[in-house]
Amino acid sequence: MQTATNYKILVVDDDPDIVEMLQYNLTREGYDVTEAENGKKAITIAQAIKPDVILMDVMMPVLDGISACRQLREMEDFRNTHIIFLTARAEEFSEVAAFEAGADDFITKPIKPRALLSRLAAYTRRDSLQEEENQVIEAGDLRIDRTSFAVYKGDEKITLPKKEFQLLSFLAATPNKVYTREELLNNVWGNDVYVIARTVDVHIRKVREKIGEENIKTIKGVGYKFNND
Repeated sequence: MQTATNYKILVVDDDPDIVEMLQYNLTREGYDVTEAENGKKAITIAQAIKPDVILMDVMMPVLDGISACRQLREMEDFRNTHIIFLTARAEEFSEVAAFEAGADDFITKPIKPRALLSRLAAYTRRDSLQEEENQVIEAGDLRIDRTSFAVYKGDEKITLPKKEFQLLSFLAATPNKVYTREELLNNVWGNDVYVIARTVDVHIRKVREKIGEENIKTIKGVGYKFNND
């Protein structure tokens, strides 16, 4: 079971004061912390240490955070890694770009250490609960294996990033039940994570691109449901 004492966190930021502050607060809570000052170095270090969480600035020299996130999500080892962006840019387009790149969360600077630690604790709890699950969901030729985070369509294995998998498995667990965007945000991203409703639409679109259009239905003006008819 994952706990703070065995969580590896990679902090990526070109501001040494922010890195020092994060390292101090995270280490004090028992996290194993490693640092990188740009996206390119972050990728190299991530491949070496396989972090559980990457806290990454958006605007950095050499390689920015969004580009680094895209590259990491293309690698099998980092499809399920929690990637949380740290940025002073509060515009909505930056948040959408972050989630399009595969981010799990988005925290605006100045960073409040207690709020950040609360979010990380929520990820730790959810990961622990997911490790205890042993369930396979089947719908037609679609099979969702929660223990291995794998999705199969017929004989084809489809690899989804962790948040897309969680969204699909949550909907599939209660087929034909309609969920609003707010309900999906609360249940998949959690109350401790602030994201916009558009995030759900982005992830639904990505899941549909990979498994097909027929399983997840849009209920106009309401939200989404998993179709098991």
